[in-house]
Amino acid sequence: MNQRPLTYFVADVHLGLDVKDMEGREKRFVAFLESIPKDRTDALYMLGDIWDFWYEYHDVVPKGYLRVFSALLALQDAGVRICFFTGNHDIWAYKYFRELGFEMLEQPFVTEISGRRFCLGHGDGLGKGMRSYKVMRWTFRNRFFQALFSCLHPWIAFRIGKAWSRKSRLAKSIPYTFRGADEPLYQYADDMARREGVQVFIFGHYHTSVHLQLPSGASFNIIRDWMDASPYAVFDGESLRFGEA
Repeated sequence: MNQRPLTYFVADVHLGLDVKDMEGREKRFVAFLESIPKDRTDALYMLGDIWDFWYEYHDVVPKGYLRVFSALLALQDAGVRICFFTGNHDIWAYKYFRELGFEMLEQPFVTEISGRRFCLGHGDGLGKGMRSYKVMRWTFRNRFFQALFSCLHPWIAFRIGKAWSRKSRLAKSIPYTFRGADEPLYQYADDMARREGVQVFIFGHYHTSVHLQLPSGASFNIIRDWMDASPYAVFDGESLRFGEA
């Protein structure tokens, strides 16, 4: 019998983003991590954009977040698997998280949890279309352009990255309206459900809460961001529940 039936999911915390209550958001996230029952939890999946800007040099990583890392390592020391997907804001995570013992995963990640087939990821760039976004995403992931950016002194690079990220968030003051069956991600998920037998999809990225049943019968879910609330999802082996810390 599985003694650790709980699996948690969280996305889009945007730690370090100097918009609204930055310090309060970090405290809420730490409180959420500390609330996870260590003796009954198998894994925590962080579905991208946990950090608003993260860039690793070979010998330099962003400062701060000590309480966040302390809470994550406490979970890990208790036997909880810490699984991390890069988003479009913390895409430049390389070796540091692996050195901490986190599992670095790539979307779309299909896995079985308590007999249920899940597909997990940040959700950005999946599906047809979005050509300009996919070009930008490819550029950010390209090793040559990453090497060029690494030539900048960290003091300069981090300020450029944080300024760009903050401007991007402020420009999105109007909440996104998910278009249901018209969304490429929705179509992508329904096709994957039919091809690979996926029963549950969980993504982030869209900064809105979405819970739909696909035509294939699969459950399609998007966890909203942490800008004004503390949302998470938890699967207990039978049902998927969405709540706020």
